[in-house]
Amino acid sequence: MRIMAWMLTKMLVMRFFVILLGITAFVIMLDLIAYADDVLKLHDNDFWFLGYYALLRSPGVMAQFVVISTLLAALLMLTDVSRHSELVAIWSSGISHFRIIAALLPVAAVIGIANFLIVDLAIPRAAPILVEWGIGEHSQKQLNIGKDDPIWMRAGKDVLRAVKSNDEATFLEGVIIFRRDSDGLLNEQIVARQARLVNNRWALDDVAIYYRENEAPVRIDSLIYSGPLRPAATGTRSGDPSEMSLATLSYFIANAGFGVRPAHLYRTWWHKRITALIAAALMILIAVPLSGRFRRGGGLGIMFATGVAMGFAFFIFDGVSLTMGELGILPPWFAAWTPVAVFASAAGAIVFKQENL
Repeated sequence: MRIMAWMLTKMLVMRFFVILLGITAFVIMLDLIAYADDVLKLHDNDFWFLGYYALLRSPGVMAQFVVISTLLAALLMLTDVSRHSELVAIWSSGISHFRIIAALLPVAAVIGIANFLIVDLAIPRAAPILVEWGIGEHSQKQLNIGKDDPIWMRAGKDVLRAVKSNDEATFLEGVIIFRRDSDGLLNEQIVARQARLVNNRWALDDVAIYYRENEAPVRIDSLIYSGPLRPAATGTRSGDPSEMSLATLSYFIANAGFGVRPAHLYRTWWHKRITALIAAALMILIAVPLSGRFRRGGGLGIMFATGVAMGFAFFIFDGVSLTMGELGILPPWFAAWTPVAVFASAAGAIVFKQENL
C-alpha cells in the first residue's frame, strides 16, 4: 500500500505543478501583453518592472487555479492509471476507495495549506502595490487607503466624514457628522475641529451644530458622540475582502465593518478563507469515486468530462452561495460551507454505494 500511495502521490504532484504553472504562466503572459505599455510608462520604461509586475500578479492568478488544477491533476492521474489497467490491479488487491483517498489526503493537505498561505499572506501583500499602480482590473480598486485621504463612515443613519486620521485611527481632524432621521433626511450637522476616541466614544472639540430648520447654530467647546463609528487603521480602510488577510478580516468583523461595508460580508469571506484549506481535498474526494465506474479502462473520456463538469458545478454553486452571503441573504457560515458540505456528501455517497456493490 505504501508503494502504491507513493506512486499515486508522485503522479498527482507532477501533473498538478505542470497544470498550475502552465496556466499561471499563460495568464500572466496575456496580462503582460495587454498592460506592458502601462507598466513601462508608469516606471520610465524600466523593463525590470515587467518582471516585478508578473511576480505581483502570480499569487492572485495561482489562487484562482489551485483548486481546479488539483481536480484536473487527479483526473489525469486516474485516467492514466486506468488506461494502463493499473486500476484493475488496485481494485483486485482489495484496496478500497477510502484507502486511495486516504493515501492522497496528505498531498491534498499540503496543497490546501499552500493555497491558504497564498490567499492569506501573498495576495494581501501584493494587492496594495497593484492598486497603487492602478493597472488593468486594479485601476477600478484605487480606493482611499492613505493616511491623509478623507474618511467616510456610517453608523445607522448617521454619516461621518473626516479629513484625516492618525495611523491608529484614534484621532480625527476636520470632522463632520451628518445626522439623519428615519427617512434619511438630514436633521442636523455636527462640525468639529478634531475628535479623540476615548472609551469607545468620540470626544469632539470646537463643535458647531447646524439644524435643518432655520435655527441659529450652536457652538460648544466639547461634545461626546456615542455612535458606533470607528475608522480602520491606515492601510486597511478599504479594499476587496478577497484580498484581505484573515487577521484583517477579523479586525473588520470585530469593528462592525467600520461602517464601510456590512460586517456579514467580512464574516462570509472569513469562513471562505478557511475553506481554502480543504478545497484541494474536496477535489480528490470528487475525482477518486469516478474511477470506480471505469475499472477496466473504458469510457475514460466520459470519466474525465464528468469530473470536470462536477468541478465547475462546484465553482458555480460556490460563487452563487458566496454572493448570497455577501448580500446577507444567507448566514456567512452557511454561505461559505454549504457548497463544500453538499459536494463532500455527494462524493461520499458515491463511494459508499460503490463499496457496497
